[in-house]
Amino acid sequence: MLPTIVLVGRPNVGKSTLFNRLTKSRDALVADLPGLTRDRHYGRGIGASRPYLVIDTGGFEPTAESGILKEMAKQTLLAIDEADVVVFIVDGRAGITPQEYIIADKLRRAQRPVLLAVNKTEGMNRAVVAADFHELGLGEPLSISSAHGEGVKDLIELALEDFNEPDFDEEKSNNKIPKIAIVGRPNVGKSTLVNALLGEERVIAFDEPGTTRDSIEIELEKDGKQYVIIDTAGVRKKGRVFESIEKFSVVKTMQAIEDANVAILVVDAQEGITEQDAHVAAYILDAGRALVVAINKWDGLKEDERDWIKNEIDRKLKFLDFAKFHYISALRKKGLPELFTSVDGAFKAAMAKMATPQLTRVLEEATQQHQPPVSKGIRPKLRYAHQGGMNPPIVVVHGKHVDGIKDSYKRFLEGVFRKAFQLVGTPLRVQFKQGENPFAEPENKRKSGEGIVSMRRRKTAQRAELKAKKDEENKNR
Repeated sequence: MLPTIVLVGRPNVGKSTLFNRLTKSRDALVADLPGLTRDRHYGRGIGASRPYLVIDTGGFEPTAESGILKEMAKQTLLAIDEADVVVFIVDGRAGITPQEYIIADKLRRAQRPVLLAVNKTEGMNRAVVAADFHELGLGEPLSISSAHGEGVKDLIELALEDFNEPDFDEEKSNNKIPKIAIVGRPNVGKSTLVNALLGEERVIAFDEPGTTRDSIEIELEKDGKQYVIIDTAGVRKKGRVFESIEKFSVVKTMQAIEDANVAILVVDAQEGITEQDAHVAAYILDAGRALVVAINKWDGLKEDERDWIKNEIDRKLKFLDFAKFHYISALRKKGLPELFTSVDGAFKAAMAKMATPQLTRVLEEATQQHQPPVSKGIRPKLRYAHQGGMNPPIVVVHGKHVDGIKDSYKRFLEGVFRKAFQLVGTPLRVQFKQGENPFAEPENKRKSGEGIVSMRRRKTAQRAELKAKKDEENKNR
């Protein structure tokens, strides 16, 4: 399960700016206006030593007695209860406020690990600015700049240091029981699909959105194979998530996707492909999970409506061209055997082993067919490839001048590797690694300021000194 980091603080201290930097997105609105964030934003942290979830909360007004500020405070307190680590953000330019003493007291009572981040310290004496915040009694204040990124990486690595990445064991990964997450918007038939797969009423299925509040894991044996099915709560559109329990159902859904090997995205054929369907699909793709798409309630459509839905899928879910699509009826148990066949295939592809000689051979054939485009007057040279991981499969390509390779050529290589190894149902990631130049000057020489020219001069001086010494010795004889 991914660790969850929650950002809290009073309004306008830079929480949303930090959230956008950690997720490398623009999901959270940012402006010099207090109270702009009222609902929570959630995303996948990128760029740290391990993945994590990050939640941006609204401005925390702990003394609010009514209205929207009270609801925002209630949501922040619930977020703190769900957090693995809380990052308490304060404004280094404004100094300590009375509100922050109250927030600090509530954080101590919550008994969650807390890191105190003093934001907006760019261009200031950080030690002096941070010193005042020792009064809050939350440990060593850490000076950062959300806007410029100063100190942010150190802050997150410190937050994650108690969460060790599990060891990667290829043999164990190939033999483990597949975990399948059933995800999608509320009331698309996820729980009905789970019950149909299990052959019994194990989870509540009711014609009301939001019946499932938590993620439920259920063991299943099918055709002699073991599986773990995860029934998740529906992911609502952000602006329509009002109830506090539902807000954290979203977080649990994201965690379930991260914890799964394969995700079945359930879509309501009678409502069409919505923006939120695409949002959930994009998160599955970002997480690198194998995917099967189930278009549910297909039996209730007329022929012209079915054609329209297929066109919508081609238009809105084009980025899922690696996945299998199945048109099913969970209520009438139609199309389920084929659905599970695709789940097995997606899991097998996600855990595929690709030998280095085969990968390199495919790479050579691809470059002969289509060379990397010239970038800044230099054509990148790709030498060999090897597998860098599973679930999703990662292909690491080594070469020279790989920084100039464009995304279009990267997608071309992804298609070539996918076709060669028949990787249907799983995302595939291609990474490039620059080969080291054996003639480049050593790193320690560059850091000390001693380049190739200065090395030559030093050697010339040594030879001249040695010659002068020998001439002196000959003269004395």
